[in-house]
Amino acid sequence: MSQLTIQAVTRANWRAALQLRVLPEQQRFVADYSPIAALVLAKAYVGAMGLQWLPHVFYRAEEMIGFAALARQAEDSSLYWVLHFFIDARYQGQGYGKAALELLLQEVEQQHSGCQVIQLTVHPENVAAQRLYTQAGFLPVGETLEDEPVYRLRLPR
Repeated sequence: MSQLTIQAVTRANWRAALQLRVLPEQQRFVADYSPIAALVLAKAYVGAMGLQWLPHVFYRAEEMIGFAALARQAEDSSLYWVLHFFIDARYQGQGYGKAALELLLQEVEQQHSGCQVIQLTVHPENVAAQRLYTQAGFLPVGETLEDEPVYRLRLPR
């Protein structure tokens, strides 16, 4: 597998991010709307849910293969959320999800040193994502947000 990198979504790459897709049957696991990146960029623009949104993309060499957003309350740098994480349908099943998640976690540890907790939600039927997140150290906390179980990872790992 080629080395993956992570980059912020910028003026230079946002249009390419709009081309990223999941399989039709996975759409409900990631977002209510498509393209997913457009939804996240809109949320970032308006500060949806009172959060500061930090959209990122993943590259294999020069090819964009995935997307995720970090989000946090502007006044609280100790808790970050991972939202809308996905690998493009063309690259799924090749280990990129695990590698991209690790890159995202490293990004938080290196660039957001005040972060003590990372949380995310997982659709209850998305068994593959549940497995990915628990293998990375996330644990269900017994709470739900919009009918999805909340998972938490404490830092440092």
